[in-house]
Formats: sequence, structure tokens, C-alpha cells
Amino acid sequence: MAAPSRLLYDERLTAPRIWWAIAVLFGLSLALVFLPYGLIAALIALAIGTCLAGMYVSAQGSTRIRVTGDTLFVMDARIPLTALGQPEVLDGEEARAWRTYKADLRAFMAMRSFIPTAVRVEVIDRDDPTPYLYLSTRTPDRLAKAISARA
Repeated sequence: MAAPSRLLYDERLTAPRIWWAIAVLFGLSLALVFLPYGLIAALIALAIGTCLAGMYVSAQGSTRIRVTGDTLFVMDARIPLTALGQPEVLDGEEARAWRTYKADLRAFMAMRSFIPTAVRVEVIDRDDPTPYLYLSTRTPDRLAKAISARA
């Protein structure tokens, strides 16, 4: 049994805190809609609306990026670091450009619009049709360093 590779980088792309407040406000607004049908209906609408909105916010913040000594894990993908070129840190306008008009439809993108920075990594595996990876991250320098640190 092989020893597990050490973890070089780990980040969860959580949704902003204000989104949780919006989820509660969604539940409250749904409760107000159902208030004419009675207090019980309003409380049920509050619970259901808040839960549904909370599940959406939670799903948006469930993406995880991990780098071990030899593999990059993003969502369900496991990509060997040997298949990747040098990472490029993208800030502000450049990250937005690669999310929008510069984007290639074949690219693997783990993007979150609420995270303004990203890392773009060329895929150098000739058998893989994916041209590059676009990874939203709050710490692009650390992620790029971890991807560059091949075992």
C-alpha cells in the first residue's frame, strides 16, 4: 500500500457571508407572502424557503481545490501534476477576461463569480483535449506555488 501524498494546498470556495443573510431574507419574504393564509402557513414557508435558499448557497460553496505532491483535485476531477504546465496567476480584469470572452469551451473551469482572482494552468497532456484549467481561488499565489511544486 502506497503512502498518501502530503497535502500542499487545500481551499474550499465558500460563498460570501452576505449570501447566507440573503437566504434568510428569502425565507422571510416567502413567509410574508404566506402570512395571509395564517401564522402556521407563514412559519412553514419561512422554514422551507430558508432551507431551500440555504441549500443553494451551500451548494455554491461546496467546491474544493486540493493539491498533493502529485495530483490536483478539483471537484470530482483528479489531474496528475505531470499533465499540467506552469500556472498563471490571474487578477481582476485578466481573470474576468478568461471567464468571459477569452474562455475556451473545451476548458475545465471551476469558477465562482464572487471570487475575483484565479489561476490558469495549461494542460500539456497530448491525449487530453482540454486546453487549460481555470480555477477560481482566493489565494492564487499559493495555489500556483503548490501546482508548480511537483513531487
